Amino acid sequence: MGGLIRPFRAVLVANRGEIAVRVFRTARKLGYRTVAVHSTADRDAPFVRAADIGVEIGPPPSRESYLVIDRIIAAAKRAGADAVHPGYGFLSENADFATACAAAGLVFIGPSPEAIRAMGSKRNAKDLAAKAGVAGIPGYNGPDQSDTRLIAEAERIGFPLMVKASAGGGGRGLRQVDDRAKLAAALAAARSEALSAFGDDELILEKRLIEPRHVEVQVFGDSHGNVIHLGERDCSVQRRNQKVIEESPSPAVDANLRARMGEAAVKIAKAIDYVGAGTMEFLLDRDGKFYFLEMNTRLQVEHPVTEAITGLDLVEWQLRVASGEPLPLRQEEIRWRGHAIEVRLYAEDAFAGFLPATGCIRTWAPTSAEWTRVDHGLASGFEVAPYYDPMLAKIVAHGRNREEARRRLSKAVADSAVLGVITNRDFLHLALEHPVFIAGKATTGFIDGVLWPQRPKRPAPTIEEAGLAALLLYLRGRRPGEGFLTPAVRSAFDLDWRGETLAVAVLPFEEKAYRIETPLGEIELEILRLGRGALRYRHAGLSARVLYAYEDDGAVWLDHGGRAERYGEALDAGARARAQGDGRLLAPIMGKVVRVGAKEGDTVAKGQVVVTIEAMKMEHEVSADQDGKIAEINCRPGEQVAARQHLMTVKPS
Repeated sequence: MGGLIRPFRAVLVANRGEIAVRVFRTARKLGYRTVAVHSTADRDAPFVRAADIGVEIGPPPSRESYLVIDRIIAAAKRAGADAVHPGYGFLSENADFATACAAAGLVFIGPSPEAIRAMGSKRNAKDLAAKAGVAGIPGYNGPDQSDTRLIAEAERIGFPLMVKASAGGGGRGLRQVDDRAKLAAALAAARSEALSAFGDDELILEKRLIEPRHVEVQVFGDSHGNVIHLGERDCSVQRRNQKVIEESPSPAVDANLRARMGEAAVKIAKAIDYVGAGTMEFLLDRDGKFYFLEMNTRLQVEHPVTEAITGLDLVEWQLRVASGEPLPLRQEEIRWRGHAIEVRLYAEDAFAGFLPATGCIRTWAPTSAEWTRVDHGLASGFEVAPYYDPMLAKIVAHGRNREEARRRLSKAVADSAVLGVITNRDFLHLALEHPVFIAGKATTGFIDGVLWPQRPKRPAPTIEEAGLAALLLYLRGRRPGEGFLTPAVRSAFDLDWRGETLAVAVLPFEEKAYRIETPLGEIELEILRLGRGALRYRHAGLSARVLYAYEDDGAVWLDHGGRAERYGEALDAGARARAQGDGRLLAPIMGKVVRVGAKEGDTVAKGQVVVTIEAMKMEHEVSADQDGKIAEINCRPGEQVAARQHLMTVKPS
């Protein structure tokens, strides 16, 4: 293997959001010019403003912009870029993209097309790992894809098992099957999702291990034949088979196991002459035995925790290796210090089945604590659209030990406010503070089997939150510093919180002091300082600060105690009655209709899936809310629908 020097001057990032910003930061540090590509929806996004040059490449849907290879190559030529960093997701593991870059004379900052192809199929990857002496999970990954063969193999393997898209990742094309009766439906659903997401409907079957840990090893190779590992990351905390919390080192891995897993990962990487950053993913059982899952031939979302404990810049290593330099360090020179944990902040409602959320970010105020790192591509005024992954940011904390890192991260999550869009911040805080996570015992079954079955209902507003929301709605439209010397006139109205109505009343009783009546009782609040977006107040002898933001319709978002909620003035009783009970099924999110599972006149049962919508890289099912007949259909496959758009009407039996 040669060590060809391939200098380049300008780096185009074929991606968007926080990973684009992350790569630009290191590229600038090394003296490279930076180029962003963007869809029309991202025209004024923060990541575009972070680059030296931005090039528009198409409409919002990724299939018409970020996934169109020819447009990205043309953008590089137009902007004078001579290297391409693929980020993660999109085309990052597309061998044809790497080949096209090379054919166009562009340096691809990643592995060779041959290495990507070798690991792009889970079936092929398992065969390569086995030849390198690394065992995989028992299962079936053969070429016969008929239902007859897959069902027979499933019965041989035994239940429960996992159905997986061979070309998949990120939880798409993945189904858990607990018994034979559910297998046929799972095969059909996994094929459909895999074909939509990856253009390949090949499936594999794997025996489902009982509550394993998901542990991955970071590897790095250069064009001089050197391959090393940088330790492991524990990614067991997942929802919908997508990672939510990652940490390094793993609480379940000691020095001996780390050495054995690292050796196995390096063996596989060397078998395909791997160059660049890559990750070997394993499942670790209760007995300390590990099984090869797959290889990700790219930088991972969770790379910051490895950077935190090694003190290395992995993007810098990528750029140096891509230019032909050898790895900066040998295996024996790698040092790990302390512990780091990362959470993924998503635009989603955890209390509504992790349903993705959209909207305009009115306020983005991430933590500024020196022991934390926040990777993001956000700004106040940024529109969270339904076309892309709902991840907004990554919050990382480093500490001398795991508990210090966990404690710091929990505080950092509470201190990072997003107003205008529902996020999973409450959920992240619950997970970080759960005794099982604190003890370092979380497995892949933590969310579904431990945290969420025991979850409380969505926390209702406290008396303080209801009082603050009522006061801010009362003061709506007044400029900061005005309107405090008001007559002692009682103002009563209904406060709306997620469709629930709270009767409140606000009474000014002295300068900058108010008495608020709520269903929970009375509360007195004194305004100490009211600024644009921030309110400092005193209650019961204690002072505190909250963030707020008004929406165009006059509703207010309030960030209090580490959680953000939206409050508005409620509809009157007549309007509420008209808005419910009419049998209409509404779209839960803006997206594309991929399936309509019923016709007008069909009889349906409550809970039966009748429409499937694709948004934010996931499929979302709309079910009948009562037994009845389909009286009206207002959507068709391939159509884009808006959030709360009327899809169907079910006439009750």
